[in-house]
Amino acid sequence: MRIALYEPDIPQNTGTILRLCACVGCEAHIVEPAGFPVTDRAFRRAGMDYLDRVKIVRHVSFAALEAWRRGEGARLLLLTTRAERSYLDYSYRASDILLLGRESAGVPEAVHTAADERLRIPIREGLRSLNVAMAAAMVAGEVLRQTGPGPAGL
Repeated sequence: MRIALYEPDIPQNTGTILRLCACVGCEAHIVEPAGFPVTDRAFRRAGMDYLDRVKIVRHVSFAALEAWRRGEGARLLLLTTRAERSYLDYSYRASDILLLGRESAGVPEAVHTAADERLRIPIREGLRSLNVAMAAAMVAGEVLRQTGPGPAGL
């Protein structure tokens, strides 16, 4: 499993997701431009000393991520509040890429269209969304439950 962040806005959330990736043994992909400098210093507080334990792949644009993932033959799964299908009703593969949008704006329509599947986390009526790092952790847990341990040998 790989977790990709589309033009992230908040370094603390990105750092938390990088820490998640380190702990569960998955790659982290960042689609630029980010809303902050994409440096270790920006991630240190939330990522703590885990940043040396995660592989971070940067893509200069969504088109670059798309070209890379097509070469890998990986499915792109977009986590979005606009999806009909629950993340709990999906069969994952270890090679899947879970894409999360910007905290402030999600992803543009072209990214929605490019995704192989759009998934949502069911939440109570009248509430907008969960924190992006919490959403990443919830879905990563389900992916790992279905596909088994990652490279970290969980």
